[in-house]
Amino acid sequence: MTKALLIVNPSSGKEKGRSYQKKAEQALLKRFCEVEVQQTKKQGDATDFAFKAAEQGYDAVIAMGGDGTLNETINGLAVHDKRPAFGFVPLGTVNDLARSAGIPLKPKKAIEALKDAVLEPMDIGKIGNTYFMNVLAIGMIAQAVDQVSIKQKTKFGFTAYFMEGLKAFNRKEVLTFSIEFVDGNFEGEAALVVAGLTSSVGGMKKWAPEAELADGLLHVFILKKLDLLNAPGMIHQLMRGKLKDSSSVEYIQTAKMKIRAENEGISVNVDGDSGPELPVSIEVLPSHLQILLPKK
Repeated sequence: MTKALLIVNPSSGKEKGRSYQKKAEQALLKRFCEVEVQQTKKQGDATDFAFKAAEQGYDAVIAMGGDGTLNETINGLAVHDKRPAFGFVPLGTVNDLARSAGIPLKPKKAIEALKDAVLEPMDIGKIGNTYFMNVLAIGMIAQAVDQVSIKQKTKFGFTAYFMEGLKAFNRKEVLTFSIEFVDGNFEGEAALVVAGLTSSVGGMKKWAPEAELADGLLHVFILKKLDLLNAPGMIHQLMRGKLKDSSSVEYIQTAKMKIRAENEGISVNVDGDSGPELPVSIEVLPSHLQILLPKK
């Protein structure tokens, strides 16, 4: 007998999470004998639900919500030696993991794809004692994005992130970093450091086109200079998937890294939410999860 847990964030998707719940439950019953549904009510619920499902030997855990809900779900699964398969229906503002994994951004299509989805390996990252699925960002722009409220996200969507980032961008704020990689280090000033596991960051699918779901690597971009003079060129290269070729960017691939900053009280933005303060150690856990992806 196979059993799946469906975790639903009712406030996701401009508060449309509840309306898709029944459709998702029916789709999952096409491949699992039993489907249990749990709705999140507060922060941390998805982690608790996923943790208990893994502990009780569920075959799969499917999350329906934004990137924050997915991050919580992964944190509930990752700590176990035996982990259920992971699946999701994107209902968030940015949905970076869905963009990278080829999961439809329209909820109805993503739900339909679950019926005959196939299992594929997926890396996850670890920062301190917590886990992430997509991206870490450090810098004043990342600090500004942390200030985006749920109300702003619901009203303005991805534009809310852009507006807050633009304010920090215009202030030309930089930090002094010390970063250790497997094969080297970086010492110096930078406006932003982004370490991603997947190709999409902030809704930009060509951020790191070389990245794959299970390549065992962090794709690290250090934006050493960010001002109104070099921004147009960087944006052009980003749109072409060539950001790493910019003279203002240092690009590194690594399985582990340690990062410090001279400035105090700098936090890491983890999968779109505020995370631990520097210094931090980060590593990739290769093929740590099995993810349900649309059948090709």
